[in-house]
Amino acid sequence: MFDKLLGQFSKDLGIDLGTANTLLFVDKKGIVINEPSVVSINTRTNQILAVGREAKEMLGKTPPHILTIRPLVKGIISDFEVTEKMLKYFIDKIHQDSFTFVPRPRVIIGVPLEVTEVERKAVEDAAISAGAREVYLVEEPMLASIGARQNITDSVGNMIVDIGGGTTEIAVISLSGVVTWKSLPVAGDELNKNIVQYARDTFNLLLGERVAEQIKIKIGSAMDLHEPLEMEMRGRDLLTGLPKEIIVNDAQIREAMSRSINLIIENIKATLEVTPPELVADIYERGLVLAGGGALLRGLDRLISEEADVPVRIADDPLTCVARGTGMLLDNPELLREIALPATSEEVAASRAK
Repeated sequence: MFDKLLGQFSKDLGIDLGTANTLLFVDKKGIVINEPSVVSINTRTNQILAVGREAKEMLGKTPPHILTIRPLVKGIISDFEVTEKMLKYFIDKIHQDSFTFVPRPRVIIGVPLEVTEVERKAVEDAAISAGAREVYLVEEPMLASIGARQNITDSVGNMIVDIGGGTTEIAVISLSGVVTWKSLPVAGDELNKNIVQYARDTFNLLLGERVAEQIKIKIGSAMDLHEPLEMEMRGRDLLTGLPKEIIVNDAQIREAMSRSINLIIENIKATLEVTPPELVADIYERGLVLAGGGALLRGLDRLISEEADVPVRIADDPLTCVARGTGMLLDNPELLREIALPATSEEVAASRAK
């Protein structure tokens, strides 16, 4: 009863709890928080020093008593307590200008396709501990598809490829359900690691992951560019131990990332191979939609289109597709009930009843 009363003054939320970024969609307001999923903690006092963008700036630059943690790995909670603190920080931040002292919002959270019951329970528990009144879990490709304005309720094939920070989720959706899918742990973070490894192997240069990410964003591509791009790469020389700067071009970075990009494309083709022919015909006509930060890699849409022989389009603002999908579900409770995963507490009760 008390929760319901507090819920009247709370703002319902949609959360894209990503490996790289966490986005919060507030009902009737839109996306109000888009911050890196990073938390800095002082281990001496056990206090949170920074969350989000400010914490990301500290990565690789902290003294021993300050830990900078990414509490999600490949879309899954790896540090429960830190995730709970991060969610509580964001929920309180949204409600700081409202009249409620103890926010109790209804929350929709996206989870990966391959999530286990234990991992789902961890997400539910973290959200409830952070102040949520009710928690609904929905598979991320479903949310991305809704956010990309695909009509998931009709009997037509919709294909979505969501390339996030930790995972790439490939799904064919029809009649409000996932028909065929693949989930692989190769996405934006892996591309950054590819660049770090390439710098080490080719130039004996030790790079930080943040520098690698900046290089990927500024000159990374999946296909040859009309105008070559280049930029400086700074790190530590492994031979002398001293700082070193070299100039790299888009062709070198493309070579560094090619293996991971090819793996994503092979999995897209493998998903199409096991998709029912009626749905493949729809996909051939309607095309495949790219979502997530990885969709912004130059030329990736053209390369996938050439290799998989289907039209490919990039969703409008692909970074926010999942968050916008949660927002649309907040306004559509019937569809939410249809596609939300059963609560883990319900599953336990059902299995005991059997």
